[in-house]
Amino acid sequence: MDIEQSNEPRMGARRDGGAVVRVERRRHWSDEEKLAILKETTQPGVIVAAVARRHGIGTGQLYTWRKQLLRGAMAGFVPVELVKPEPAGKPPEAGRIDIRRGDGFTVSVDRLVDPQALRLVLEIVGELER
Repeated sequence: MDIEQSNEPRMGARRDGGAVVRVERRRHWSDEEKLAILKETTQPGVIVAAVARRHGIGTGQLYTWRKQLLRGAMAGFVPVELVKPEPAGKPPEAGRIDIRRGDGFTVSVDRLVDPQALRLVLEIVGELER
């Protein structure tokens, strides 16, 4: 049996022991064609099944191509949308902690104080109190 090479999806028929058997020839899609079809599926409001039907392929094939693209198995570029970064907001205010002794002596630290350094300062202040 001779099979023609073609880029168009076609059904062929052959006789096999008196029965007519239909053989669907597989279409070989270039990476560019696959990317163009995949790009169609990314448009807002597009139904993937409708795109697949229009091109004579199954939705499973589209999802396989998408996986290949994400794995890098398919050559080409993925559309990228550049977004301006959000302006940096006001830095968080450093909270402040005031530790007061009965005689009015005060130790003030911000919320980022090193716990070891604070412990040392409080020990020294405690020794001064004695």
